[in-house]
Amino acid sequence: MINSMGNKKNIGITGASGALGKELTKLFRQKGYKVIGFTHSKTDSEVNLESPNEWIRWECGKESKLRKHLEKIDILILNHGIYNLSRENINYQNSIEINALSKFKFLDLFEDIARKNKSPTKKEIWINTSEAELLPALNPSYEISKSLIGQLISFKKNLLDKDTKKKLVIRKIILGPFKSELNPIGIMSPKFVSKKIYDLANSKSYLIIISPNPITYLLFPLKEFLNFLYCQIIYKYKS
Repeated sequence: MINSMGNKKNIGITGASGALGKELTKLFRQKGYKVIGFTHSKTDSEVNLESPNEWIRWECGKESKLRKHLEKIDILILNHGIYNLSRENINYQNSIEINALSKFKFLDLFEDIARKNKSPTKKEIWINTSEAELLPALNPSYEISKSLIGQLISFKKNLLDKDTKKKLVIRKIILGPFKSELNPIGIMSPKFVSKKIYDLANSKSYLIIISPNPITYLLFPLKEFLNFLYCQIIYKYKS
């Protein structure tokens, strides 16, 4: 939780050079946090009052090389991703690798770091999926990749062992369409979305939902509840 974090000072944000990443960075900087920005870009290395305090360049598929940087982070926000705009929309492998598998590698790595963490303060990881996890986005490769990472996060959270739950908080961020370079007709502004994420993070909820679509607020809690029940069945038969 943000307001009660006390000694939680280091925020890591992937996709920090994107529209939402920039607004999250500015917001956390204004609140007095140190922000470490992870980016693929070779141009976003400037450091000023609205940028991350530190830029880290990384490559998809080489997440394990970031371990020493991730060990310094209290809250990791996974916000990177791609949206293939081509009409053919055939680049499924790239979408799945970046939108789903890369985020899951970050999650696995951060879970291992949290498990070995000696501090009594829990680490947190917030993963931006999208309402395209369940709802149409007129982009099959994007929808498949978001559905995959959404399922992976749900199973990961529900199947954590008790000791890890004491050291790691997992949150899933479900966002509706917001304005960005990839979605210039998005309804919500990145500034509005970043503030809502910050405010809702003060609740104990696993789901952070921000969308103009009321159906999203019905479907996702139901889906997560059914996933929880399924995992309880798995636990029962395992024992």
